[in-house]
Amino acid sequence: MKFKFILPSLTEAESPFWRPIKYSLFPPLGLATLAAFLSDDDEAEIVDQHVQKLRLNDRPDVVAIQVYITNAYRAYEIADHYRALGCLVILGGLHVTSLPEEAEAHADAIFLGPAEESFPRFLHDLKNGKIARRYTSRQRTLAGVPQIRRDLIDRRLYLVPNSIVVTRGCPHHCEFCYKDAFFTGGKSFYTQQVDDALAEIERLPGRHLYFLDDHLLGHKRFARDLFHGMRGMNRVFQGAATVDSILDGDLIEHAADAGLRSVFVGFESLDEGNLQQSNKRQNLGRDYQRAINRLHDLGIMINGSFVFGLDADDANVFDRTVQWAVDMGITTATFHIATPYPGTAFYQQMQAADRLTTDNWDRYDTRHVVFQPLRMTADELKAGYDRAYVDFYRWPNIARASLHHGAPKHQLKHFFYTSGWKKFEPLWNMVIQMKKLNVMTPLLEAVLSKVTKLHPTTPSSRSMLNPPELAAKRGN
Repeated sequence: MKFKFILPSLTEAESPFWRPIKYSLFPPLGLATLAAFLSDDDEAEIVDQHVQKLRLNDRPDVVAIQVYITNAYRAYEIADHYRALGCLVILGGLHVTSLPEEAEAHADAIFLGPAEESFPRFLHDLKNGKIARRYTSRQRTLAGVPQIRRDLIDRRLYLVPNSIVVTRGCPHHCEFCYKDAFFTGGKSFYTQQVDDALAEIERLPGRHLYFLDDHLLGHKRFARDLFHGMRGMNRVFQGAATVDSILDGDLIEHAADAGLRSVFVGFESLDEGNLQQSNKRQNLGRDYQRAINRLHDLGIMINGSFVFGLDADDANVFDRTVQWAVDMGITTATFHIATPYPGTAFYQQMQAADRLTTDNWDRYDTRHVVFQPLRMTADELKAGYDRAYVDFYRWPNIARASLHHGAPKHQLKHFFYTSGWKKFEPLWNMVIQMKKLNVMTPLLEAVLSKVTKLHPTTPSSRSMLNPPELAAKRGN
């Protein structure tokens, strides 16, 4: 049989602010994982519409489409097109799990939750000529999952073709996060076998890896064994961790010894009230500055994530946050407008309070305001968000933040990494058009090269989570 796996492009990928490099980073591993369950006599292709042209003049037997909230309308149009041709269409992903009734109108079958166990059941039913309307994840395990079909991925089209996922989900339960809705009805965090993860790493060419896991350090024993196994592999890698995992024990040192050079950290807010509202317990009472100093002492660059528009935020939050991030030497910052995704506790809260202002899923991209903020107007929130990006990535701020590091090599790494990510868009676009993005990967590896560990930084006498002005603000 002929299977066609499609990742439709996100709506924001076609906005005036579209940065092609942002959507050319990682291949769609979820679809490549499902393709691994096909039999040897099946034919398969994967189309990532962010980097490839989607042809609609074919008639595959089965069309599988991955649906996120901001590609939902496009996914439904593609699904309806292929169903009209007589193709069997299946839909899965975060949005399908959150709104199954909506998705079901456009598919012959839908998948709720992770599909490592349910997709093989679907293939069995398909072979026997009778498929179900819904396939819900019954068992959560990565044991026995076959090798990802990376042969279906054109590595030339991605800056980070060696993306990898060795866990599923996250042990935390932030109220604005899709994760709990997607993993409802079973385990919400589980890992590969360490040997399987190491074997997959061994198969990947080159040095650079990017772990797409929500929380690479979330299972301490697994992470420690993984990093121990990676020592001596001569890898450099990036991943995500939480503030508490960076401060707890010596796991982050083991990660650095294994090759961790850049980490995504969800600071989200400098206000404890916002963290409590979001159930961001892993950040409550944590010393942000001590975590940052620890990472810098290990030569690890930081991509900090921040959310604007939670109930404790007023119109001054943007300048405060940017100033703090620059003063702390954050390498890159990812800003978001708080977005209540369907299926999350945040969505339920906003819906119950009648604060949602649209159900147009195209606008649920963390760049638009889709609810009524409490302490500022929607226009102030949008304008402040836009300004935060401009201000953080101004040349003077890039230079100032880079000087936060003690070692000249680390200062240069910071400067080139930050400016290269935001200031050289024409170069990135040219390389993408030439379909030679992978030639930039060695440059990325060089920037991520090891920095000699510095003497430990003296911990701050007070937590940067609670600057005096914010504490006073909460007291009013």
